[in-house]
Amino acid sequence: MSDAVHNLGVHDKLGRGLRDLRISVTDRCNFRCRYCMPKEVFGPEHRFLPRSELLSFEEMERLVRAFAGLGVRKVRITGGEPLLRRHLENLIEKIARVPGIEDISLTTNGSVLTREKARSLRAAGLRRINISLDALDEPTFQAINDVAFPVSRVLEAIDHATAADLAPVKINAVIKRGVNEHAILELAEHFRGTPHVVRYIEFMDVGSSNGWRMDDVIPAREIIARIHAVHPLEPVHPAYHGEVAKRWRYRDGAGEIGVITSVTESFCRSCCRARVSAKGDLFTCLFAQRGYSLREAIRSGAGIEALQQAIVQVWARRTDRYSEIRTEATAARDKVEMSYIGG
Repeated sequence: MSDAVHNLGVHDKLGRGLRDLRISVTDRCNFRCRYCMPKEVFGPEHRFLPRSELLSFEEMERLVRAFAGLGVRKVRITGGEPLLRRHLENLIEKIARVPGIEDISLTTNGSVLTREKARSLRAAGLRRINISLDALDEPTFQAINDVAFPVSRVLEAIDHATAADLAPVKINAVIKRGVNEHAILELAEHFRGTPHVVRYIEFMDVGSSNGWRMDDVIPAREIIARIHAVHPLEPVHPAYHGEVAKRWRYRDGAGEIGVITSVTESFCRSCCRARVSAKGDLFTCLFAQRGYSLREAIRSGAGIEALQQAIVQVWARRTDRYSEIRTEATAARDKVEMSYIGG
């Protein structure tokens, strides 16, 4: 790979660089959230990836080294539920040693995040953590996760992350009309005055299994209006180019919230994220219909430069802007499931 590519990075057809990498370490999850892995699709007969098809931590590290040489600076570990992958801190440790990587984060449902696990992840090099929590009342939360998992255990996980110096924690809440819109204000008030940031996510048409309808989407502007009516808010400038969440802070200084508007206010034009599945498929969009396998190249002994050439060939052809062109027809397409490539 030429020095020019190393120094300037690689850009797609719309001039978007490659700065963030999201790596799924497993397609398995112990929740069956209705908006992601509904039981009728991911039931007892569902075939998850066998262990032999998953990339090893060493293979993932090689991929991160290749991406880092192309300009990636942030890595997020996702799933499925990533903490179901044993000894995950070993992967964090490996990634933390890769030159050029400045930030490592993790998205989890918090179900198995013990105090000890949080400490070991932090010691390995994890810097930030996102924990999913879609409601604070037990009936709603358990209806969403569909495995009767209690809210209290997720709140404990947030405390464990805080004690391990992984605060502020970002609290991810997917909001769906008719399901948990009452949680909007409840979540805001619960975390007001803490360092944590609730990020409200518009219900998205990821994959083909969650029964998405536009009527079920509560637009971010409505979410902001509901909170603002009780606790006045003001907008905050993005922390960096391509930041996914639009930031708002309480005027009284009690913290901030975020909204992720991929349905009603597209941010495709600033998207610099690549996603790699647990078996080594490269996806250039969360709403992609197909990926590009890198596993064969990795397992055939390809060096870093050869991996970079394969990545560049995919990224340089990238034209994805799904959220800008979303229609009822595109929403009905078969798309890769979120549980396969992470959110």
